Amino acid sequence: MPAKTEEFTAFTERAIAEIDRHLNQLLTLPHPTNASLYEAARYSLFSGGKRLRPLLTLATAEALAIPIDHVLQPACALELIHTYSMIHDDLPCMDDDDFRRGKPTLHRLYPEGHAVLAGDFLLTYAFEVLATSPFLNNEQRARLVVCLAQAAGGQGMVGGQALDLQATQQTVDASYLKAMHRAKTAALFGAALEMGAIAAAVSDKITNQLRQVGLQLGLAFQILDDILDVEASEAKHGKAVGSDAVNKKNTYVSLFGLDVAKDRAKQLIDLTLNDLAQATSHFCGNSAPLHALIAQLHYLPLNQ
Repeated sequence: MPAKTEEFTAFTERAIAEIDRHLNQLLTLPHPTNASLYEAARYSLFSGGKRLRPLLTLATAEALAIPIDHVLQPACALELIHTYSMIHDDLPCMDDDDFRRGKPTLHRLYPEGHAVLAGDFLLTYAFEVLATSPFLNNEQRARLVVCLAQAAGGQGMVGGQALDLQATQQTVDASYLKAMHRAKTAALFGAALEMGAIAAAVSDKITNQLRQVGLQLGLAFQILDDILDVEASEAKHGKAVGSDAVNKKNTYVSLFGLDVAKDRAKQLIDLTLNDLAQATSHFCGNSAPLHALIAQLHYLPLNQ
């Protein structure tokens, strides 16, 4: 992994602290009669996630020279969606995982129905959070709602999960796998950068360029996750290693092999960095954190 500069480290530490502080405020426990629902949601939300997707939104804002306060609430809405998706992914009817980030999954600590409802709560609440975002006008809020709904819905993450379940224990071709990964994983990465662009009120051309950068990044990230499932220790990966093979999931590794997967991940990361450099060449803000967030994906599994 490239050495992190002091500037990048300072940005990420500050940004993650702001994200966690705001998430904590958004998920303040209500009246005791409903406390268990919030406690369950908070357990998953604060279980050690890297906050990569909201970090990308805040880094996009930094590149576009707008205060990160202007995108903090949309970024947190994105993390609510991501967390809900993991709660549901781990359920017995989906991937049936016992651990997430090295900790018991939510349905192992709470009744399964309670875990479903905690995910439903985070999904629903995310759009309230978006619709009430400060510093933005009504048109921007509406565009953010549409952006996240499309990225998380039937043409995005949920649709990709459906493709994944449909293909379990079958062998698919490369075009099916790419469509599945683009929807299941990449769509939220595209939204992460697009939401920063919407908040900055930049042109449609720049917004589309940043969305495409995020989509490419998401595809690279999914391939890296497939590699980690094969190579990483459980302590690093945070869940059972080899679960994709056990569950007969279609992955880049299962279709093309480990070496090809590593090569493709490297190609995608390099392509993403090149396209990002072109998109941000005339930005008046600080693009370094956004470049560094993507560059750090050149990490250990690709060199093993």
